[in-house]
Order: sequence, then C-alpha cells, then structure tokens
Amino acid sequence: MNRLTQLFQNQTHKILSVYFTAGYPTLTGTVSILEALERGAVDLAEVGIPFSDPMADGPVIQQSAGEALHNGMSLKLLFEQLKEVRTTVKMPLIMMGYLNPIMQYGFEKFCQSCIEVGVDGMIIPDLPFADYLANYKSIADRHDLKMIMLVSPETEEERIRLIDAHTEGFIYLVSSASTTGAQQSFDDSKQAYFTRVSGMNLRNPLLVGFGISNKETLEAASAHTNGAIVGSKFILLLGQCATPDEAVSELLNALRN
Repeated sequence: MNRLTQLFQNQTHKILSVYFTAGYPTLTGTVSILEALERGAVDLAEVGIPFSDPMADGPVIQQSAGEALHNGMSLKLLFEQLKEVRTTVKMPLIMMGYLNPIMQYGFEKFCQSCIEVGVDGMIIPDLPFADYLANYKSIADRHDLKMIMLVSPETEEERIRLIDAHTEGFIYLVSSASTTGAQQSFDDSKQAYFTRVSGMNLRNPLLVGFGISNKETLEAASAHTNGAIVGSKFILLLGQCATPDEAVSELLNALRN
C-alpha cells in the first residue's frame, strides 16, 4: 500500500508535514535532514526541488532554492541521493517542485525514479488541473503516485469537489492566495475558510499550508482539518542551526510552546 494512503488510514488528526529545499543549506544534506525529521516523529516530509523561478514561494524558500541551485543540486542528483533513503526513513515522502525541471527530466522518467527511491506522491503547484487530467493522471496512477493539488480561499466549491474526485492522498489547503511565508496568527476569515472546506465532507484529507510557524497557527490550522504543513520556518532554522536534528528540535519547540 502507498505509504501516504496508509498514514491517513492510521491517523486522522494533527498530522505534521514538513517541507525543505533539497540542496540547502548544503548540497549533501538531503538524507540527513529526512533522517532528522524521522527521529523527530514528523509524519510526512516534502522534498522541494529547487527552481530558479518559484512563483508560489516567498523570500525564504526563494533564497533557499537559489542557494541550492548554486550548490549544484539537480533533479538527477536528488534521485541519486535518495537511492538508499528507505533503509533509514519510513515516513511517506512527497516530491514538491515546479513543472519546468520535471518536464526537462521527463514526466514518465520522473515517476519511475520516484518509485525506485520510494517516493509516495508529488505536488506540482504550476500544473493546471485540466492538463493533469488530460496528460499526467494516467501516468501517475500507473505508478501509484498520489498527485496533491492546491486549493485557496478563492477556489470555488465546484472545483474543489472536482479536485477531490480525481486525486488521492490529500488536498493542500493554501491558507491564503499570497506566497509562502511564516505568519504569527490566522484571522477569522482564514479560520472560516478552513471550516467551510472541512464542512464539505470531502473524501480526501485536508492539510493546511502557507504560514504555519508557531503553536497558534498550527492549532488554528489543525482545528478543522487533518493537520498542517510547515516550510519557511523549518528552512530558516536549517540555516541557523548547527545540525538538522537541532533544527527539528527547535521547530517542534516552536510548534508546541
């Protein structure tokens, strides 16, 4: 069974997913970061594929992507680094990246490489949903890779239900229509949005991303959904801390206290 499917079958609340950019802060640190997240009992990891024009990302992730590319990270190298990751990392893994480098690599080849290293799903923020249905869904399904789609406060109910009907894994509930980045709190309108989508009784679990950085935002995001995704906060800590384990410890402290 796909590890992502198994996670949501076994756990329905307070799921924590953590995103980081492969190749940052060091070129060779990808597996070490994943192992540290595993030791920290994080539920799910999203491995970011660095790209020169990450349009959905804020300054922290943009900077980490630029440094990762400067360090020499590429999709080919990333898959090489992940070859033995399943000997030490058991949590579900998702590859998150923009369409351009994936298309340069080849989508079919990308899916095959994901399966070879033990990746369970993918998030491609700039892949139009109609294109996914027409050209990519059959390939992803053949490899049992879950395609995670994003919805925002502006996404109409009809479209959310269409996404829910044609994807598996979970739905990425973007907290706002802006770019990624840590926030101190979520206002009433954002919490009403979480409640509204949760009340649609979708078949897919919901995880909230963009802006999760502390206990308040984590609890607000998780109150009416299955959990939350942290990205920018963890990347900041990776740049500040001496080791990935220290960064994970600091992150968990920030989310709990």
